[in-house]
Amino acid sequence: MHILHELILKIMPDAQLWFLDGKNNEGKIISNPNIGYGLLNLHYTGGKTKAFYQIGMSANTGGISLYIMGIKDKAYLAQTFARQLGKANVSGYCIHFKSLKDLNMTVLEEIIRFGSGPK
Repeated sequence: MHILHELILKIMPDAQLWFLDGKNNEGKIISNPNIGYGLLNLHYTGGKTKAFYQIGMSANTGGISLYIMGIKDKAYLAQTFARQLGKANVSGYCIHFKSLKDLNMTVLEEIIRFGSGPK
């Protein structure tokens, strides 16, 4: 995770950092703790918005998850990057992998650059 953190900071040196403990407002655990980078305004049905990170990462028992937030086309990540990325599960906004050594780092960097820009 340290290497991934450094890579994200290299691409997004001025990014706002987020440190989330995985708990909701009532203190109930709803997710794994995660680190976020950048600033994105999420728009919800009904007109509400919420400030959140552009890129996030978390560790879990199966490995590491990298989140690319704000993607409107939920098939884009998988269609664009999954084949070249390496040994990873790619969903609408999440890339899950066991180790960085299983990934093509050039493609991972391209994904982070995509995630750090406007969508």
